[in-house]
Amino acid sequence: MVTHDFEKRTRQLIDSLKGICAAYGLGNDGNEFKIITQVFLYKFLNDKFAFEAKKIRPDLAQGESWEQAIANLDADELEMLQLQMGPDTARLKPEHFIAYLFGRQNAPEFAKLFDDTLRDIAISNNDIFAVKTEGGAKVTLFDRVSEYITDTAKRDDFCRAIINKLVEFSFERIFTQKYDFYAALFEYLIKDYNKDSGGKYAEYYTPHAVAKIMAAILVPEAVRGMVSNVSCYDPSAGSGTLLMNLAHAIGEQRCAIFSQDISQKSSSLLRLNLILNNLVHSIPNIIQGNTLLHPYHREGKALKKFDYIVSNPPFKMDFSDFRNELDSKEHRERFFAGVPNIPKQAMDKMAIYQLFLQHIIHSLKTGGKAAVVVPTGFVTAQSGIDRKIREHLVNNKMLAGVVSMPSNIFATTGTNVTILFIDDANKEGVVLVDASNLGTKVKDGKNQKTLLSEAEEDHIIATFNGKVAVEDFSVVVSYDEIATKNYSLSAGQYFEVKIEYAGLSPAQFATKMQGFTGNLDKLFKESAGLEQEIRKQLAGLRYE
Repeated sequence: MVTHDFEKRTRQLIDSLKGICAAYGLGNDGNEFKIITQVFLYKFLNDKFAFEAKKIRPDLAQGESWEQAIANLDADELEMLQLQMGPDTARLKPEHFIAYLFGRQNAPEFAKLFDDTLRDIAISNNDIFAVKTEGGAKVTLFDRVSEYITDTAKRDDFCRAIINKLVEFSFERIFTQKYDFYAALFEYLIKDYNKDSGGKYAEYYTPHAVAKIMAAILVPEAVRGMVSNVSCYDPSAGSGTLLMNLAHAIGEQRCAIFSQDISQKSSSLLRLNLILNNLVHSIPNIIQGNTLLHPYHREGKALKKFDYIVSNPPFKMDFSDFRNELDSKEHRERFFAGVPNIPKQAMDKMAIYQLFLQHIIHSLKTGGKAAVVVPTGFVTAQSGIDRKIREHLVNNKMLAGVVSMPSNIFATTGTNVTILFIDDANKEGVVLVDASNLGTKVKDGKNQKTLLSEAEEDHIIATFNGKVAVEDFSVVVSYDEIATKNYSLSAGQYFEVKIEYAGLSPAQFATKMQGFTGNLDKLFKESAGLEQEIRKQLAGLRYE
């Protein structure tokens, strides 16, 4: 009940911050999400500091104000307290606290004080909380948020409205909550900035069902708690939903997260997600940049190899500006199956997922595992890059299987999707699951969306992990069988064709079979008679 109350109050805080933005002309503004996420994060870090400080020094909670108690510490005591907090907590000074700003909100140029405070927190914590670009520049934690208000006369009031809202309640009692709480919180926080508004990078949030299935198959329940000291990578990370699910399955302190994404927005959302999910230690591995052209993560000069890779890459996108650069000797080993050509009529239909998929295969450690969302057409294409990639996976025996999902599992795209599971250690028994008939269709705004129930998700996971053949749902096939079926990964092509005889007695079944035999005999006799008649007519023609 306490958790539910806090989730409700946290949502109210988010809603009220959005209300303030709307009141000052920033509703649906491109900068609104920057303000909301940064202000929310400031509040979160402030209360996390309080939580950790009181845990280390319970005496700080005894007085009326923990903020004042910390302000009364001398410099050495404060430094010692900060050192004991560990790397996940921002290093704050008394003048950074929300209570400090709240007490000075009537000072002249309050917006400047507010912005200066956020910037000072960002700069003094840059080594831990900054995201890097592929060129090495650091993207700091906070901007000068009041400057998004174009009317300078309104900036002080805007910042006062924010600080008055932040001081109303504390996050402190939620820091003991588990992953699912923060996942729901994050989804609510970004829901209004997660719409397909026509931008190139609109898919910031992969559906829960897809993320859950990927994590549960890559890290089955039986091995949870046994996997440790592993690297997890997403070359098109978005806001990090897939990585968060994977890290949660492994254990946040048992893995290191690595990512790259070309979108600034995605990188800032991913950083927020890492902070919420106790993965601050991985923020230095978050890179904003072009993964295909400038892959950042390396070991020496060679590209880094990872234990686990997850990805929901963009399927089609215009990359004609650097297409020929990718199709060069430098990238030939990585893009072993080739670089897609530029379609003459529609450059934005270039199949960029083929490049991400090859990059993932190249970036996998020996014995590593990956799960990638691909268009369902990939599993049966009989020529081109798709076919070459499938041949590579089968011939090198590095395939776990596929799960073909229901249509409209993503509300923003009508493309049918399949999850491809790669496993370099799986040398026999490939699982092909056709889950396309599962789910319930619901309306999501103007779009139709298919939702899987928890039981359906668990059925997919148990079938795959148990390598179970289920009639008209799943098959387990050998690599040789796949090769003989033109490397098709479509489960339906391996299902047995069955004659329906349910409910028939043995005698009825025998009669039915006799009927089939009789019909066949009759057809053969008829065809033989027809053949004789044709021969006679031909002979007559020759005679004439």
